[in-house]
Amino acid sequence: MEKEVVNGMKKHLPQKLRCSVQHYDWGKIGEQSEVARLFSLNSGLGIEADKPYAELWMGTHESGPSFVVESGKTDAEYVTLNSWISENPSVLGEKVVKEWGNNLPFLFKVLSIAKALSIQAHPDKELARALHKSHPSLYKDDNHKPEMALALTKFEALCGFVSLQEFKDVLCSVPEIAEFVGNVDADQVLRINEQNGEEKIKAVLRSIFTQLMSADKDAVAEMVNKMKTRLTLEKKVRQLTDKEEMVLELDKQYPNDVGVISAFLLNYVKLNPGEALYLGANEPHAYLSGECIECMATSDNVVRAGLTPKLRDVPTLCSMLTYKQVVFPL
Repeated sequence: MEKEVVNGMKKHLPQKLRCSVQHYDWGKIGEQSEVARLFSLNSGLGIEADKPYAELWMGTHESGPSFVVESGKTDAEYVTLNSWISENPSVLGEKVVKEWGNNLPFLFKVLSIAKALSIQAHPDKELARALHKSHPSLYKDDNHKPEMALALTKFEALCGFVSLQEFKDVLCSVPEIAEFVGNVDADQVLRINEQNGEEKIKAVLRSIFTQLMSADKDAVAEMVNKMKTRLTLEKKVRQLTDKEEMVLELDKQYPNDVGVISAFLLNYVKLNPGEALYLGANEPHAYLSGECIECMATSDNVVRAGLTPKLRDVPTLCSMLTYKQVVFPL
């Protein structure tokens, strides 16, 4: 291992990494993807023109490990960053080793997003351990995954539940949701106020969100189609809101998906380059478009429930969420 001596102390020299790339179907295609360009520069490989390049991973997670590039060795001989750190734990510093052992406690990524990622949340540590123990093939580690995304381009996302006032506005302006949940639940929302207490508000929000996310496919398709027909007619006489336009775009990407209709209950956030978004455990979110860098705890645990062809775990998602309401901008 290369070291240099500074002021009588041995210091580790920077190490070059060979990073992993993920080709999820929501990634930008070929040369359009910043991830593809970075991966090509890092690996020396060409960019496949018709292939999605979604995420570049820099870290030790086994789902996409980085390798330490050592002169005189072939790619096949490179050791994983995890193995290298295990042999050289001093690179982490005493405080990190004391807190996390010989493990890199974060995972760094670059994302290039062409279409929406799933409506999802990441479990806290207690739930992560339980999910990994019961379904290790689906939840591949026992760690939590708080994360921060820093926009490289204009960036759009869904993040957290809307305020109480916007929740009321949704039930008035999106009759398809009010009709589905019924007059009793809809009226309960319209009558509630801040004086009823945070827990009461969370309970009502949880009930309605869970009803939506648990609806059968026929009911979801009916809601979405009614909503599309209504907005198509209204577009002839008024300008649709940004959120309405966004929801119609989601339906083009994921036709008749429950995530299309439930997006009305989540905050629609637009970031400029350099602005950031923090996502704690058990908070619903979905990245929609743009490119960002992302830093998180070393985990790949994702509980999905909409806008995805992957396996959905609706009961777990609906039960784990905090149902805190957030007003943007903060």
